[in-house]
Amino acid sequence: MFNSFDIWKVLAGVAIFLLGVRFLEESLQQLAGRKFKLYLKKQTSSKFRAIGGGALVTAILQSSSVVSLMVLAFVGAGIITMQNALAVILGANLGTTVTGWLVALAGFNMNIENLALPVAGIAGLGFAVFDRNGKWYNWSRFLLGFSFLFIGLGYMKTGIEGLVLNLDLRQYANAPLFIFLLIGFLVTSLIQSSSATVAITLSALYAGAITLVDGIAIVLGSEVGTTVKLFMASIKGEAAKKRVALGNFLFNIITAALILIFLLPLTELVTDVIGIKDELIALVFFQTFVNVLGIILFYPLLGIFGRFLENRFLNDNDETMFIHKVASKEPSTALLALESESRHFIYSVVDFTRSSFSLANPDIASMKLHKEFPGKSIPEKYEYIKFLHGEIHSYCIQLQKNLVDKEDIEKLNRLISAVRNTMYAAKSIKDALPDINQLSNSSNDVKFGFYTQSRVAVDEFCTKAFHIVDENPDLHFEDLAALYHYVTTGYTESLKQLYKETTAGHVNESEITTLLNFNREIFTAFKSFVFGIKDCLFNREQAKYFDELPGFIR
Repeated sequence: MFNSFDIWKVLAGVAIFLLGVRFLEESLQQLAGRKFKLYLKKQTSSKFRAIGGGALVTAILQSSSVVSLMVLAFVGAGIITMQNALAVILGANLGTTVTGWLVALAGFNMNIENLALPVAGIAGLGFAVFDRNGKWYNWSRFLLGFSFLFIGLGYMKTGIEGLVLNLDLRQYANAPLFIFLLIGFLVTSLIQSSSATVAITLSALYAGAITLVDGIAIVLGSEVGTTVKLFMASIKGEAAKKRVALGNFLFNIITAALILIFLLPLTELVTDVIGIKDELIALVFFQTFVNVLGIILFYPLLGIFGRFLENRFLNDNDETMFIHKVASKEPSTALLALESESRHFIYSVVDFTRSSFSLANPDIASMKLHKEFPGKSIPEKYEYIKFLHGEIHSYCIQLQKNLVDKEDIEKLNRLISAVRNTMYAAKSIKDALPDINQLSNSSNDVKFGFYTQSRVAVDEFCTKAFHIVDENPDLHFEDLAALYHYVTTGYTESLKQLYKETTAGHVNESEITTLLNFNREIFTAFKSFVFGIKDCLFNREQAKYFDELPGFIR
């Protein structure tokens, strides 16, 4: 009974699918420049166009999964609004019914891999050949991820279809409709494709194993089951992605519940009033009707629904640690909160720096960081740091209006400078990420050795910087001065080493340029860190010493 079930094919499908999700999201983040954002904004400039676009793209691609995951990536990157994202999802739900129509009218000759494999082959060549920092590399990665979604879905479908097709559904002939609803939900959750569930249901209906009403219940369950993939993709994502996933779930569960309540009279409407006697056509028509009804129900409410979702998951990512708890109209308390937030900002950048070099962070207790921050990916950590920088800046502007005392104003300016300098450090590390990836995987002993040396230096610097910030600053004034000396000395010695390797012919001109740029970014980050710590911790007299040090290299 289970001979056709290939567990390894299923596992491979899951792995390929998840890899496709990662490639797709990473490439979209790289490609989402200003022109790309404006283009997408134009395509989703209205709810109606967003619905039409979602339906059309899904109909062409034969997969709402791909479109839904693209929407998650777009929302996560801030490219489209929540309202228009929900509109695209409504359209995608309608577009996925095209597959059912093709199956019902033309048979069961679908092979998703026929499209995906050529795309994967061409994109894979581009992925291997093009420069990692170029746009064609990212486009290749995008297409490769795009095709991996199809290939993964194909493997999962063929691996599980055998199990599902061999189930004798006639044993459930007299079972409550809830059982069939549950079957549709579970099968779709496993297969990750509502289209496959519809195809299986059509074959069972054609064979007389189930009734039309039973088949409709299975399809309704599949409409809810198809939301699982979005939940899985958004579990560790930012709040915006979770909101989209929740919106998709609420759309489908509410629509399915309403249809289920009036299932029998609606079935009679299709078969007797409209006069669709072919049960296969009737089933697909009903599926289309369900999604059209969803659009009719929710289209006028998209604005309200979008605002409702915007208020969900506020505590996951989009929140500061201290300043959101204190009104800027209370200057004395607000300054204390701002000082604590500035320290938290430094801790976050230290963690980001260590993570960028694959270093563990044993020093910083979880209570000193946002609860979601340690579990984020490196790009997600940088996005949160940018968010936090913006929130602090806005808070400072509001607080500035309420300060009168010169000492308080001076302290505010120092904290603003501290956050700005620390943001410079984060930006330098972010700019160095491509070089970090290249050097850490280099077969050249000099390049890999220099990365290893730099990694040790980053570990030592971050450890010292953290302890200076974490403990009484009065006890560490000289330590910070020593740390600055360590930074400048280390930079000079690194330059000498690199020029020596160049003279010896161990690296070519292109390689030495990469190493010099990498070394410069690390030095800039370290130096910005030191100045940020100085501005955050020290009073005017203490800071005066550091103000006389050489300026930043930018």
